[in-house]
Amino acid sequence: MTKSPGDMAEGERFDPAQISEFMGKYGHGGMLGISYHDHGPDWVALKMDWRADLVGDAQTQILASGPIISLMDMATSLSIWTRLGKFRPHATMDLRVDYMRPSPPGAAVIGRGECYHVSRSIGFVRGLAHNGDPADPIAHVTGTFIRTAGFGR
Repeated sequence: MTKSPGDMAEGERFDPAQISEFMGKYGHGGMLGISYHDHGPDWVALKMDWRADLVGDAQTQILASGPIISLMDMATSLSIWTRLGKFRPHATMDLRVDYMRPSPPGAAVIGRGECYHVSRSIGFVRGLAHNGDPADPIAHVTGTFIRTAGFGR
């Protein structure tokens, strides 16, 4: 059985693969079909397959920006918990998205978020979305998340 982030036992190390499995079944991530792709000590990569119901323009069949923003918000958020090694409640304070190009029809999007600094109350993140080649990004993101309770402990 997959646990929710809030169900983690004291001292249990945060596992982005396990949490992504939970989040990919429920809520916004589940609706978008976001799934775990890979992770390291301070980064998480998630994947979202192209689907017709996520298209922003029926004529071009290009994915809408909203699902890509959601993918990047989730990847960067998970990167903070991965860096901390534990779940701590936080909320997106700012997420800037710089679009470089559209994601082509039929192509999956990989979103890689990295947490590069954590203060007592803020997590600082950056990342990029791509279709399999990080050297050809769809978008770059930078952002901050603010603690809501017990963030830095």
